[in-house]
Amino acid sequence: MDGVVRTDGAPVTVRPQPAVDPFGRTITYLRVSVTDRCDFRCVYCMAEDMTFLPKRDLLTLEELDRVCSTFVALGVRKLRLTGGEPLVRRNVMSLVRSLSRHLKSGALKELTLTTNGSQLAKHAAELAECGVRRINVSLDTLDPARFTELTRWGKLDQVLDGIAAAKAAGIHVKINAVALKGVNDAEFDDLIRWCGTHGHDLCLIEVMPMGDIDGEGGARTRADQYLPLSLARADLARRWTLEDTDYRTGGPARYVNVREAGIRLGFITPLTHNFCESCNRVRLTCTGQLFMCLGQEDAADLRAPMRASADDAPLVDAIREAITRKPKGHDFVIDRRRSGPAVPRHMSVTGG
Repeated sequence: MDGVVRTDGAPVTVRPQPAVDPFGRTITYLRVSVTDRCDFRCVYCMAEDMTFLPKRDLLTLEELDRVCSTFVALGVRKLRLTGGEPLVRRNVMSLVRSLSRHLKSGALKELTLTTNGSQLAKHAAELAECGVRRINVSLDTLDPARFTELTRWGKLDQVLDGIAAAKAAGIHVKINAVALKGVNDAEFDDLIRWCGTHGHDLCLIEVMPMGDIDGEGGARTRADQYLPLSLARADLARRWTLEDTDYRTGGPARYVNVREAGIRLGFITPLTHNFCESCNRVRLTCTGQLFMCLGQEDAADLRAPMRASADDAPLVDAIREAITRKPKGHDFVIDRRRSGPAVPRHMSVTGG
């Protein structure tokens, strides 16, 4: 794409063909984990005693900018920063400011992020100044005690203050809630009402079998946590008018309008109704590993070609080769007969 430049001002020169996978899906959406670290330890995401990557293994912020810019030149139109918790990475706002140049040039349609909200009050105004118009905030409960139990370390008031700051800055907030059977499934009505009152959309997400969560195969397993959202939707439809809509954000959620609350309600269903047929996404880890599918282990190393040459050609070749290996879909399954997660790496490593 003409006009895409690196931080050093040099143009990113690539062949003009967009990146298309073997099934004819054009890759227009890149999710980037800028860190595997997080200030929470959510029970469905991480073990409490996590071992994080050495800082020397992480891409620098300049390298993250370079690889993101290369993807933009290859036709990526939506870029989402994730983690771990992206806002705990030191100087991460310098990366956001740098990437915002692609919004100003028109090469990038949307720059956004997924956050737990803990650091959002500090950064919301600057995010808005950088052109971030929409963010996802993970919030599984409005009960302070349950929130601390689910996140292990989190404080609900801190997150609510961050959400309020984002709204005040003019950023549209979508609330992401992981549906946990017997934990927060009785709160979905409250979450809908609260989102309606504050003007937020809501998305419910099925728990994903990624990474050990302390006791996998023991007292607490994902089979215990798993709630099929087909059941949750049927239950909600008894009390709310759910109207089908063709609204899409470019991600995997399927939306309905909740007439009484005046919000959109999304469902992300990797197990009961996967969204692979229209997948336009790839994921980059903070160490430069490109995963073509969240639910598969195949990855391509982009750090090595990037560090081996100041020329972008080897990096572009590595990206294009990787896209040719993008599978048709994932193999997620939650089964009490399986003692471990379907995918051993944690969501925080890949980017949520």
